[in-house]
Amino acid sequence: MGKKEILVVDDEEDIRELVTFNLTREGYVVQCASSAEEALESVRKKTPHLIILDLMLPGMDGLEAAKRLKRDPSTEDIPIIMLTAKGEEADVVTGLELGADDYITKPFSPRVLTARVKTVLRRKIGVASLKKESPLKIHELEIHPGRHEVLVGGKPLPLTFTEFAILQCLAQRPGWVFTRYQIVDAVHGEEYNVTERSVDVQIAGLRRKLGPYGKYVETVRGVGYRFKG
Repeated sequence: MGKKEILVVDDEEDIRELVTFNLTREGYVVQCASSAEEALESVRKKTPHLIILDLMLPGMDGLEAAKRLKRDPSTEDIPIIMLTAKGEEADVVTGLELGADDYITKPFSPRVLTARVKTVLRRKIGVASLKKESPLKIHELEIHPGRHEVLVGGKPLPLTFTEFAILQCLAQRPGWVFTRYQIVDAVHGEEYNVTERSVDVQIAGLRRKLGPYGKYVETVRGVGYRFKG
């Protein structure tokens, strides 16, 4: 298997050099872009295995670039790690709702960065390995792990990677109560730095998309969430 290719998008040259140095040392092939426009053009020419995307970019910002990538069927499955100096919760939540897989705030530790990259790529491989797994059927829902698909009454329900993973986590053990951080660990790995609020936002978005079936995702006050069996 060839080396994994990573696209680093940041307008700060020193950040690009730092990330490139550390990822190259770990055996990755790194390409760089200094703007969202340059990054989108690069992705059109060659699809990377993962994108590290700064949110604060000249011209088109990182959130708009992520939105375009996730809207395009040919690029929607590329994992995205957001890299940003903006630690505000709203920015993180917006990026996660768009379908980003993880986020890191500046300043960051190179060791944390490489750990997050490994976790996201490992999770991507793990999803691909589920193709032969039988679908999970509960109530009116069908969850197909390999196809990354949820059917409600036979009709597909569009979910982000994180929404799908949360639903699968809860539905695999109906009646079991998961704390917010247990949900984060199951979906993203222990290194994932997330606020309780962002988990709540993901759950709220999932319930909205489930419509009347959102009632099956229950809040256990003071503890977390469970899927009603």
